[in-house]
Amino acid sequence: MTITRRHFCGLSLCGLTAGLSGCSVNPATGQRDLILVNASEEKQIGLREHPKILAQFGGVYDDPRAAGYVAAIGSRLAAASETPSLGFTFTLLDSPIVNAFALPGGYVYISRGLMALAGDEAELASVLGHEIGHVVARHSAQRQSQAMLAQLGVGLLGVVGGRESTQLAGTVAGLYLRGYSRDQELEADMLGVRYLRRTRYDVGAMASFLERMRANSRLEAQIAERSPDDVDQFDITATHPRTADRVQRAISLSGGKSDGRRHKSAYLDQIDGMIFGDGPEQGYTLGQRYAHPKLRFEFTVPNGYKLQNRPDRVAAASKGDKAAIIFTAAPKPYRGRMTGYLRDVWARGAPLNGLETIRINGLEAATGWVRARDGRATYRLVAIRFTAQQIFRFVFVAAPAAMQRLSAPFQRTTYSFKRLSPAQADTLRPKKLRIVSVAPSDSAAGFSKRMAVDRFQQERFVTLNGLGGTQRLGSRRRVKLVVQA
Repeated sequence: MTITRRHFCGLSLCGLTAGLSGCSVNPATGQRDLILVNASEEKQIGLREHPKILAQFGGVYDDPRAAGYVAAIGSRLAAASETPSLGFTFTLLDSPIVNAFALPGGYVYISRGLMALAGDEAELASVLGHEIGHVVARHSAQRQSQAMLAQLGVGLLGVVGGRESTQLAGTVAGLYLRGYSRDQELEADMLGVRYLRRTRYDVGAMASFLERMRANSRLEAQIAERSPDDVDQFDITATHPRTADRVQRAISLSGGKSDGRRHKSAYLDQIDGMIFGDGPEQGYTLGQRYAHPKLRFEFTVPNGYKLQNRPDRVAAASKGDKAAIIFTAAPKPYRGRMTGYLRDVWARGAPLNGLETIRINGLEAATGWVRARDGRATYRLVAIRFTAQQIFRFVFVAAPAAMQRLSAPFQRTTYSFKRLSPAQADTLRPKKLRIVSVAPSDSAAGFSKRMAVDRFQQERFVTLNGLGGTQRLGSRRRVKLVVQA
């Protein structure tokens, strides 16, 4: 069995890099890899980046039982790998996004959104096994080494061929280093299947969970009014571009199907009561209103604008107006006046027009506008001092001809921003998963009406339970429902 690799480990190149780390045979893959980063450096990279991951993805999900469950499964799989002494760290993230990933040094992450979608323990194990495969195969170290070599190559080409050659090499390197390669994804799948088999899970869980991910990705695109094939950048299908054929090939190359465990009932017990969708750390989208119970503020967007709560921003867009609203938190504190923040920090160097101080429900704020260089868009900027350390920001984007017409609804959104009292914040509650028993007379349509979601109730129920669009529940004993806490 040979997997074609798109990097070299030739004798001369190994000699050139011997002082760094050089070529070594990976015990899991049996391949000779060119790695310029040693294992100790990988561990330090993971340790350094771990807090950043927690900050970006909502931190650790506050449920020791669920977090311990994930860690126990991950530890069993890691013990079955070729590097059981690496010291893996398994983290359950408080994020509704369906995603999983790994950092160098054995840091593996699963979102609660992914746990909500998985149908049984074997499917969750298949994701963990895949991520362990990336770590054991040292794919991140390979990418980093390739980046180092690409930069070396750019420098050499610049010396030999001049500036144009340098620019060309930089472009090629950028395209080559974008994400995991197909070979690396296949390799991680094969290793994941190996670890599933060694821990006596059904290896078919990897294929069945891929189908769940694909169905969920298409539904999320439909809800967001995107093309069904347009993958959200934060979704696992964007970070792990896998196909059903490739997963089946990985299973075949790793020994074929097995009759291992699925542990569906135990898994459903674990996720019963788990937060579904946005949680208090992310804030809630409630129709046209966004409210954050932890930070205690809210605002409302105009009718016809669809709110989306993302890890790095809250956005609202209107196809009819061809306009958008983007709300973010400033990355750093600023102690001066808000006009100074707009002019000297946020819009520094931009041709800022109409700069003025305003007050929004008792809060100091400033506003101004910028015209895009190509003249196709106007950006209305609003910066609000919320606390001594926290500034919030609105960007209102529209074509210049439409901005005047949209001025009134954009102003209403601006002045809808306000603090929430502790009592008001306390009324905001997340949605949760509930596992309910199925009676002989029950149907998917009937259960769908009980789903505490604004739209696409039936599609949500079908996707969440992996029903594949059928209206009959068949022999299922229990299903997942989304309820209001």
